[in-house]
Amino acid sequence: MNKYAALLIVSLIPSLSCAGWFWNTTEPVAKAERKGNHYSQSFYNVKRVMLDKIYDDHRRTLYCDAQFDKFKQIIAPRGFKLPDVRKVDFKVYDISPEELQRKAERMEWEHIVPAENFGRTFTEWAKGHKNCVSNKGKPFKGRSCAEQESEDFRYMYTDMYNLYPAIGAVNYLRSNFNFTQFNRKDNVKSLFGSCNLKISRNRVEPSDEIKGLIARTYFYMEDTYPRYKIGEPMRGILNAWDKEYPVTRWECERAYRIEKIQGNPNKRVKKECQNKNLYWDRRGTR
Repeated sequence: MNKYAALLIVSLIPSLSCAGWFWNTTEPVAKAERKGNHYSQSFYNVKRVMLDKIYDDHRRTLYCDAQFDKFKQIIAPRGFKLPDVRKVDFKVYDISPEELQRKAERMEWEHIVPAENFGRTFTEWAKGHKNCVSNKGKPFKGRSCAEQESEDFRYMYTDMYNLYPAIGAVNYLRSNFNFTQFNRKDNVKSLFGSCNLKISRNRVEPSDEIKGLIARTYFYMEDTYPRYKIGEPMRGILNAWDKEYPVTRWECERAYRIEKIQGNPNKRVKKECQNKNLYWDRRGTR
């Protein structure tokens, strides 16, 4: 190497180091915390992850605490029974007893905050989109159009914090009804025998064991996605449930596992769980 080349290299070193790509002695800048789900837009993919990585050692449904296996086959709890849908006082879409029974034998993933409750805030759901046209040339809207055309909807729709396993028939009959607290004078009985879930007049009351969890799921969705707002008077009911029914060990483990995969925390649940030293995965270490 001649002396001119050597001088050229020496003269370049300060500028290269300032540019930051020749060498870098600084610490990497931490990524800003993402708000909401940015893990997957695929409902199919998320359901597989939930089954295989979140619920692999806790195969129990939300409402009825029924067992299910890795093939999503339901083992109904003792005393569980299906209602006669011809005699209920709420809207039921056309379904035969045979179809409802088949649904009772399968686990499905339930949106605690129904997809319609936030979906209708999307233009694609409410009005459709120019690309939402069937093979027969007929325009369509609703969930199918929003899922096809809106990335924001897909992320919201596949947020794992809002998804829970449920007996398919229970998921079907819960529909998109909001939660409530029935009065004693209403005399509303459990709709599924030993499974304490009450549905009447397009409203639902779950068992006490999961009321707090349901409330905190609603609050998470509202805190995370500004387009969604909890309606009144349900907010008052959910506030009461949140205070009366604190986090459980499984709620904390589940939230911890989801954060590790999806990437964002459920802050309200995380804080309560950390205060109780419950925010960790029992399959691993703290």
